[in-house]
Amino acid sequence: MTKAVRHPGTKGPSQPKEGYGHAPLGKVQGPSTRAKPRKRMRYDEDAPTYPRFEVPPKAARKRLSVGLVHIYTGGGKGKSTAGFGLIVRAVGHGLHCCLIQFMKKGNYGEIATLRTLPGVHIEQYGSGHWVKRSHPAKEDLDLAAAGVKSAVRAVKGGKFDLVILDEVNTAVVRGLIPVASVLELMEKKNPRTELVLTGRGAPKALMDRAHLVTMMVGMKHPYHGGIDARPGIEW
Repeated sequence: MTKAVRHPGTKGPSQPKEGYGHAPLGKVQGPSTRAKPRKRMRYDEDAPTYPRFEVPPKAARKRLSVGLVHIYTGGGKGKSTAGFGLIVRAVGHGLHCCLIQFMKKGNYGEIATLRTLPGVHIEQYGSGHWVKRSHPAKEDLDLAAAGVKSAVRAVKGGKFDLVILDEVNTAVVRGLIPVASVLELMEKKNPRTELVLTGRGAPKALMDRAHLVTMMVGMKHPYHGGIDARPGIEW
């Protein structure tokens, strides 16, 4: 048990504390050895500066040496966000990107931003309403079929270096797209085009064909605490 100590010039015993500038509980640290507070950085004065990264001109476009297949799936948050982040990175190197969204419709925050980037093509194939797994509406089936046709053209033609099929896994799970159609699309892919499939519930047949599979695992979510989706964070 640590004894209370009296420092010169004080009126009573002081207890050792734990935290910034103090010794851990169980050890006594004199005032002469107490750590000094760190100087707070002012970002407008002390932050390092870096040269501006210029997007290469269209004439300087460099194709990927080899195009792979990614799958981002699982019940955790971040699957679509991972795809959007890849687009931002690819544009920084002058690559041409295509984002095809299934079951989504609207000018979400990411769409508003990606539309401003050079070399990014966006298509949406969603009706704007909830899709029932057991009884999908004909409108949803037709939109999904049109999205697959567009995706085949995007991955075959060589016009795009990166193709993101956002929520295509979910469209398969909800019966909008046959697994065989996505497997055929993967087979027809240009060998120098990177293909990314997002959405929860990716079938094993698709994961077996992919080069990279990431399973997002949800440990905690603000929804469970009663916090609704916030613009700029969730959409």
